[in-house]
Amino acid sequence: MARPLAGPQSLLRTLNGRAILETLARRGPQTRTELMTETGLSRTAVTQVLRMLESAAAVAPAGVDRETRGPAAGRVGLHPQLGVAAAVHVDVHAAHVVLVDPTGAVRAENHAPFPARSDRVAHIAELVDACRRAVGATVQLAVVGIPGIVTADGGIRDDQGPDGGAFKNALSTRLGCPVRVENDVNLAALAELTSGTGADLDSFALLLLDEGLGAGIVIDGRLHRGYSGVAGEVMYLPQTPVPIGAPVLGDDVVRDLALAHGRDPELTIDQHLDAATDGDRGACAMATEMGRRLTLIAGTIALVLDPQAFILSGSAAHPAMVDATARAAENLAPRLPLSILASSFGPEAPLVGAVGEATAALRATIFTRLLPGSERSGR
Repeated sequence: MARPLAGPQSLLRTLNGRAILETLARRGPQTRTELMTETGLSRTAVTQVLRMLESAAAVAPAGVDRETRGPAAGRVGLHPQLGVAAAVHVDVHAAHVVLVDPTGAVRAENHAPFPARSDRVAHIAELVDACRRAVGATVQLAVVGIPGIVTADGGIRDDQGPDGGAFKNALSTRLGCPVRVENDVNLAALAELTSGTGADLDSFALLLLDEGLGAGIVIDGRLHRGYSGVAGEVMYLPQTPVPIGAPVLGDDVVRDLALAHGRDPELTIDQHLDAATDGDRGACAMATEMGRRLTLIAGTIALVLDPQAFILSGSAAHPAMVDATARAAENLAPRLPLSILASSFGPEAPLVGAVGEATAALRATIFTRLLPGSERSGR
């Protein structure tokens, strides 16, 4: 792993401070010797920077290293009261909130369905407030993943048109901190890109099946959102024999397939797929048809973008769905080879992505506050 940029205190005080803060955020509490190894700084430089950071209440003692041979050495870590960030995943039924500190550690978690006719902003804020009270820390910012199209300014597009950022602004006011709104499928793709199945891929398309179907597209190691946030809205791609404008896959489609194959239309996608794993003939037929549709969507994307692989996420990561899609892709292989992979995080991928983005944003916010020159330094 590349070391953070560091140098003599007289020239690079801010960069040295940033190097140490980033190391503590990434590796946890360290001794002075460990910080020297990680950053390349001299013992004198590490000592001087730590003194500066201690006076700013940025770092604090964090126990003693008794594992290394020789005299016990004190460890230092990021100060526990630097603040936390909220990572939120919202679907049509519920909100899931996680508070993380600058190291990425989860400090509190809360999940609850939306009450009938509730204000979703108030509901999310109540969950965040409960977490905040549990840890006694200040929420510095929030990253919120939602289903639907998100515009560049954080507005949400739905059948009634863009909300002009009303949701983001209302939540920011209620929480008293900046809020970033992101498409949940894009967050799932970022999770896979950062630490999941896609970490070793240059390009991939993540296909997430939940109430509907969406794609997160990564090209040359970067998430592609599109000009207006529409990239990846694949649920309505034309597909024979599905009528133009009808969804290719999602809850409504699964209900119709269940009726056609003599199964309970009120069961969830995962319940049907569980039954397919157990050998139920109707459920197996449903899984085969869903895998066929998903493969044709992947093939359509492949003809335009030619990604290295397709990662199945959400309910599409269910083993029965992965198997059905892989079989359909194998049939298509003579004409169009497709690499089908399973998500590392399954249904939790959007929340994992939100946690990663919230952690990175929190670090940047805190480090910039502690080291004001870091923005000018280009870090």
